[in-house]
Amino acid sequence: MTVKSAENSASSVADTTRRVVQEFLDARIAGDTGRLVALFADDVDWMLAENPAVPWIRPRSTGAECAVQAEEMAEYTVTEDARASVDTFLVDGTDAVLMGYLSGTVRATGKSFEGPFALRLTVEAGRITRHHLYENSVSIAEACTPS
Repeated sequence: MTVKSAENSASSVADTTRRVVQEFLDARIAGDTGRLVALFADDVDWMLAENPAVPWIRPRSTGAECAVQAEEMAEYTVTEDARASVDTFLVDGTDAVLMGYLSGTVRATGKSFEGPFALRLTVEAGRITRHHLYENSVSIAEACTPS
């Protein structure tokens, strides 16, 4: 393999990663669970800090379980108040990192949460195999806890 073809191959992998992550974001915004199921691999390395006070945060490992997380979050939060912005979108081969800010309101308590987030995704064979989310879990837990 020549240096040029290795660069083209690496670029192609990064392009696929960027495309799949953009499809993930579009499906998430649209609430398209079917598309999310197709984008997640059958088995996913899912990591989100366990938080017993937050009903939509729980261990997951299959593509179907990961895809319905968006539905579960919508069930427990006020959809009109949900906000997320991505200000950084980095891709290196099969890995992507998104950083931004999110906020929302918990339906049962009326309390708001907000804070920065970082999301690491890995795309292999055109599907998401890793989903590691780092967020302000304290703010979310406080918003889920009745006064």
